[in-house]
Amino acid sequence: MSGKELDYIKEVFDSNYIAPVGEFIERFERAVCDFTKAKYACALVNGTSAIHLALRILGVKNGDKVLTSTFTFIGSVAPILFQNAEPVFIDSDESWNIDPNLVEEAAKKEKPKALIVTHLYGQMAKIEDLLFLSKKYGFYLIEDAAEALGAIFKGKHAGTFGDFGVYSFNGNKIITTSSGGMLVSSNEEWIKQAKFLSTQAKEDYPWYEHKTFGYNYRMSNVLAAIGVAQMEVLGDRVMRKREIFEIYKGELEDIADFMPEIENSKGNRWLTTLTFKERNPFEVIKILEKRNIEARPLWKPMHLQPLFKNAKSYISGVSERLFEKGICLPSGTSLKNSEIKEICGIIKG
Repeated sequence: MSGKELDYIKEVFDSNYIAPVGEFIERFERAVCDFTKAKYACALVNGTSAIHLALRILGVKNGDKVLTSTFTFIGSVAPILFQNAEPVFIDSDESWNIDPNLVEEAAKKEKPKALIVTHLYGQMAKIEDLLFLSKKYGFYLIEDAAEALGAIFKGKHAGTFGDFGVYSFNGNKIITTSSGGMLVSSNEEWIKQAKFLSTQAKEDYPWYEHKTFGYNYRMSNVLAAIGVAQMEVLGDRVMRKREIFEIYKGELEDIADFMPEIENSKGNRWLTTLTFKERNPFEVIKILEKRNIEARPLWKPMHLQPLFKNAKSYISGVSERLFEKGICLPSGTSLKNSEIKEICGIIKG
C-alpha cells in the first residue's frame, strides 16, 4: 500500500457512499485517464468483466469467432464463452506475445469479429502490426493490458491503441484495489454503454425499468478510493519493477533467457520471467518452496487446457516450449535487493 489508502477510505466512510456510486469512482477513472491518456474509462469489479463488456458492446455473439492469445490467463478468454462465441487460439512469437503472422493466417481463414491480445507479463505485443491487421481484415481489437498498466510503445500506453483497453487491479497486479478492473476507450458512447450495462441496465425512471439485461459489474466507492491512492505511486512501482528485473538478469543471464522487450517499447516488468537453458523450472520451484519462497510456472497455454480441447488454434510450438522451460520469479516491489540476490543464489545452487 502507498500509505494514503486509509485516509481516502475514511473519506468514503464519512461520505456514507459505500456502494458502487460516489466521488472516488470518478476520481479513479480520471486518474487512470490522466496517467494513460485514455479518453474515457469505466471502473469495474475486475478485468474479466471489462473484457466481457467490451465483447458485448462490440456485438460479439453466438457463432462469432474471436482470435485470442493462447499464452495467457483464462480471464482473457472466458468472456468469449460468456457471449457464446468461439475462441480461436494464436501462438506466440519470439517476443513471447501473440504472433502477428499467425494472426493474419487465422484472419484469412476464420473471418473473426474481434481479436483479444494480451500484453503478457507487462510487455507490449507488436501492437502496430496488430492494428494494421485489424483494419485490413475488419475485426475489432481489444487490448488485454491487465498485466501491463504503465507499459508503453513509442510513448503511448498499453490499452490505448485498440477499440478497447482493459486493466486489472487484482491483488497481484502492479497496483491493486484488492479486486477491480478498468475498461477504457476513445469512444465515449461505448463507455457510456459500459457504465449502463455494468449497473444492471437500469433505464432512467424512478422505478426499476429494464429494456435489456445488464450485470452487477460496477466497482465500489471503497475500492476506488484504494485505487486513487495506488495511482499516485504507479510510476514508482514501474521503476522498482524494472530495477528488480535488472538485478535478476545480472545474476542469472548465464543460465537463463529473459522475456524480451520489443523495439520502441518499455514494459512495466510486472513479473520477472525467464526460461532456463538447462534447468527444470518445476524442480526449481520446489527448491524455492522449501525455503518459503514462492515462484510459479509460466502460463499453461489455453490450447492445452481440457476446457478448450476442441477449439481451433494456430500453433507454432513457442508457447508450449515457454511453459516447459519457464518460471515467474518473486517480483514484489517490497523485495530488498539482498533478498533478490539470495533467491538467485538458491537458484544457482
